[in-house]
Amino acid sequence: METVEETIDVAVPVRTAYNQWTQFESFPEFMSGVESVTQLTDTTNHWVTKIAGVEREFDTEIIDQQPDERIAWRSVDGKSHAGLVSFTPLDAGNTRVSVRFEWAPETFSEKAGAALNIDEIQVKADMRKFKSFIETRGTETGAWRGEVEDSGPTGQI
Repeated sequence: METVEETIDVAVPVRTAYNQWTQFESFPEFMSGVESVTQLTDTTNHWVTKIAGVEREFDTEIIDQQPDERIAWRSVDGKSHAGLVSFTPLDAGNTRVSVRFEWAPETFSEKAGAALNIDEIQVKADMRKFKSFIETRGTETGAWRGEVEDSGPTGQI
């Protein structure tokens, strides 16, 4: 498994930042390589990604979701993709957003990208795009404030 972690401060309240992250279908607007995310149910999504010319489709399940705190998901196959986003209010109008993505590179180009830290560079750029996206809008595109209880060991995705 490859892992990338990144943190960015955004100039919106924690509720706004969190609510935007519950809108998985908006991910292509600020995540390079994500072609589409289709929300199938409150807790399952279908992803289509295209990174370094390699297209993948997979389904994910939300395994832990606490409003204004965190959202964690993993692929239903349990191995190809997982993510955790946490939200920390800095003050009434600013939030620290921390992400952790894990995935299993399969092709030569995916493995080469991971070895050259291209994935890390891309996640950093995508977090800057998220910052611009949410700060420019000033409000979220929607929200889902439901809770999902952690189905695994604490802090593990």
